[in-house]
Amino acid sequence: MKIKALPAHERPREKLMEKGAENLTDVELLAILLRTGRAGKSALDIAESILTKYSKKRILDITLADLRAIKGIDAGKACTLLAAFEFTKRATGAHKNGRPIIQSTEDALAQLHDVRSHKKEHFVALYLNARNELVHREDISVGTVNASIVHPRDVFAPALEHNATVVIVAHNHPSGSPDPSPEDYDVTARLKDAGKLIGVQLLYHLILTKDGHATIHQNP
Repeated sequence: MKIKALPAHERPREKLMEKGAENLTDVELLAILLRTGRAGKSALDIAESILTKYSKKRILDITLADLRAIKGIDAGKACTLLAAFEFTKRATGAHKNGRPIIQSTEDALAQLHDVRSHKKEHFVALYLNARNELVHREDISVGTVNASIVHPRDVFAPALEHNATVVIVAHNHPSGSPDPSPEDYDVTARLKDAGKLIGVQLLYHLILTKDGHATIHQNP
């Protein structure tokens, strides 16, 4: 089905303008970059075929030849996609090995933009190696953040698996206030203590909202 045949609220561009880019699916975002489809296939169809073949991690390293081999991708579309992917890599500090460098709070926030607008609290961890490269991201839990839900084992097991030396944790406040709660401080302290026992540093705990953030380094 052509995109123009869809109800207005289901069309990617209209949906983006109404609800914001963060509320679009991966397929819808890619379809906007493609702009148009080909005979018998909409931009959504082509976007879905690309994402079926290439994961989000692999797609940033896709080549011009790879794109031109996909039916419906002409030189113009290929150039648009490659430019968008290259800009993404530069914005996130990704090196040729595909690993972003996390050297500041802003670098960490760039990896967590999707967490800000969740309607439930999502607790996420970023794992860095000794060169401050992001080697893994893990979604730890969904729900109110407290000591019973966020267990040190769940946070640090991936650190050991991926040989990380540093962990940054983050969760969102759907209420819109970035002010840390007593439970947030308690979780941070427990994770810092657990990290010391196994030699993995908890760098800080980010509290995210749609429009701002706060950082917990230690108990007040």
